[in-house]
Amino acid sequence: MGIVNVTPDSFSDGARFSTPAAAVACGRRLFAEGAAVVDVGGESTRPGAEPVPVAEELARVVDVVAGLAPHGRVSIDTTKPEVARAAVAAGADILNDVSASMHALAAELGVTWIAVHRQGTPATMQIAPRYGDVVAEVGGYLAEVAERGRAAGVPEVWVDPGIGFGKTTGHNLELLAGLHQLTGAQAPVVVGASRSASSGSSIPEATVARRRFPPMTGWRARWPPPPGRFPRVPRWCGPTTWPPPFRP
Repeated sequence: MGIVNVTPDSFSDGARFSTPAAAVACGRRLFAEGAAVVDVGGESTRPGAEPVPVAEELARVVDVVAGLAPHGRVSIDTTKPEVARAAVAAGADILNDVSASMHALAAELGVTWIAVHRQGTPATMQIAPRYGDVVAEVGGYLAEVAERGRAAGVPEVWVDPGIGFGKTTGHNLELLAGLHQLTGAQAPVVVGASRSASSGSSIPEATVARRRFPPMTGWRARWPPPPGRFPRVPRWCGPTTWPPPFRP
């Protein structure tokens, strides 16, 4: 899964792909590099981000989804039902839901639903995140929402532990180390850690733009995950395909 942010303020690539033409070109490059899915988002979920009006988010994403759908599977990253409906009508067949609340809509539309764990909202989630046992708590939450989605009739449910969404660097690293414990949700586990602040604080990199190689990117773990191998879900697909196409 490659990621395209059609926003002016995303923490990673804000304003780089803020026109439909630039975003479609980026998504087509990701497909060419091997992405099975391209995820399109029109509202930043970085800490402190302000909500975007529905009309503005629609204007950002619908043409991009329509431009990419003929080339592969497209996911829409939104928390707004209106945007989800329009994006699915334009060709998206995955609903990436940071609110983990739109299972009924995903069932109605007949699309895959990605339920993401988040503690708080973008405005508050990084103020003071706390857990007793982050892996157990996130895992339990994901198992609960996955079952809720299946009960609603969602054809396929994926779960995402929400790296950086109401977590400290320590929490994020515990979750990455404990991914195998999240399979209680009986669903594929999607991990989007690309260019996150945790990667920057854990591995020395000069700038956000250079956080791009496999240890910092993330992956989609099939359930159950094959021993010793986790296919990745990066913002770049070329540098992070498996086996990696580069030399140390």
